[in-house]
Amino acid sequence: MVDIIIGSIEPIAPSTSHQHPSGAPVEAELLHIREPRQRVVGPKGEERRRQPRQDPRKGRVLTLLIPDATALPKDLDVKKYKVLLRFMKK
Repeated sequence: MVDIIIGSIEPIAPSTSHQHPSGAPVEAELLHIREPRQRVVGPKGEERRRQPRQDPRKGRVLTLLIPDATALPKDLDVKKYKVLLRFMKK
């Protein structure tokens, strides 16, 4: 005899995912640093990008890796949040 169960079963143990309080520090790994974007002019002298961007001349673009994505807010959006960084030597 075979039992066919449709749906899901209850987890055996409580979920191990933990929620970090809002505004708590999140550890990240710095992967890459590059210069800011420059204007990209097409053949007719117009910007090729759909959304023109103007990065600050003295700026740098950082690529970060967050190893534990559960530490990020669920509603993370560029319009809703700003990021504050603190650098520490290894």
